[in-house]
Amino acid sequence: MLEKQTELDRRIHQIRSEFELLSPFSAGYPVNQEFDYSDLYPLLGYCGNNVGDPFAHSRYQSNTHETEREVVRAIAEMVRLPADEAWGYVTTGGTEGNMYGIYVGREMLRDPIAYFSQDTHYSVLKILHVLNVRNIMIRSQENGEMDYDDLRESIFINRDKPPLIVANIGTTMKGAVDDLDKIRGILSELALPRSYIHADAALSGMILPFVDDPQPFGFDSGIDSIAISGHKLIGSPLPCGVVVTKRDYTAQIGRAIEYVGALDTTLLGSRNAFTPVIIWYSLTKNGRDGFRRIVAKMLDTAEYAVRQFNANGIPAWRGKNSATIVFPRPSPYVLFQWQLAPFGDIAHLITMPHVTREMVDNIIADCLEWPPGTNER
Repeated sequence: MLEKQTELDRRIHQIRSEFELLSPFSAGYPVNQEFDYSDLYPLLGYCGNNVGDPFAHSRYQSNTHETEREVVRAIAEMVRLPADEAWGYVTTGGTEGNMYGIYVGREMLRDPIAYFSQDTHYSVLKILHVLNVRNIMIRSQENGEMDYDDLRESIFINRDKPPLIVANIGTTMKGAVDDLDKIRGILSELALPRSYIHADAALSGMILPFVDDPQPFGFDSGIDSIAISGHKLIGSPLPCGVVVTKRDYTAQIGRAIEYVGALDTTLLGSRNAFTPVIIWYSLTKNGRDGFRRIVAKMLDTAEYAVRQFNANGIPAWRGKNSATIVFPRPSPYVLFQWQLAPFGDIAHLITMPHVTREMVDNIIADCLEWPPGTNER
């Protein structure tokens, strides 16, 4: 027994040591590492399960549905949907949120064609395949936005089928925000009787509500559902997210399940009861003013990074209200050292709350010391 406990302790220590070693060099992926959920640790001693619709009764009473409802309402208000018109739930992350939004769109439109850009997150094409939704990939502009002329032409050619559009509210590599006003203008111009817009707002869904001059991003701009990640800007030790749609839409998909005494409106059966508390804790502790300060700091660091990269002869840029800095793909050593995300001939770093000006300076120094073509120290 002592030998087994020693092995358990050794493995836990090994994993923790690896995480501690890597944490100061995480600059390429949108994961916020500035959080402290130690107040919630006692909850890990219980088996919570949020099976079923968080807005309905469940026979499994050890749940956090009430907290989950608070999270959905808070996010709904941020994305400009009145709380009494909103429905949603806490997901496993952005992919499940995208799947749910596209699933609702498919059920509302019945036989749609989905449109998404080249810069859309890789999960969307996978989801469309799983859900058996016909789809057309739209060209992207250089900055990562959708090519609206290509979108208009593609919808026009297939105007006998209702369009299900996946709009990017912050693309994965370039942080680009698709113009919802232009998308809605195309739908209006073509006089289409039915359409559905799902917004993938994994990171920027928690940025744009807290800036002074946001691009259109919410339900007031014509979206029908939105997916936001919890482990990105909100910060969480566990991948999670929130999907929000209109309450009326759930009537198309819900069905009663006697076994658990719950309404089945989500994609999963058993669901995490801990992550809703994590998101609620962060939203409550930081408040709107706190997130406004967090976002302002992120964007200030992002602007600093662009200036410093360019001042050192490395062309870099970022989009409006974006914490994603795009620059030429560096050497494999720099990619590995700073866990940067590459795609083709570019890479990016993202100035999440834990990314400091000192980290930016160190990344630039390594880019200069180990230019492209350098494979090892």
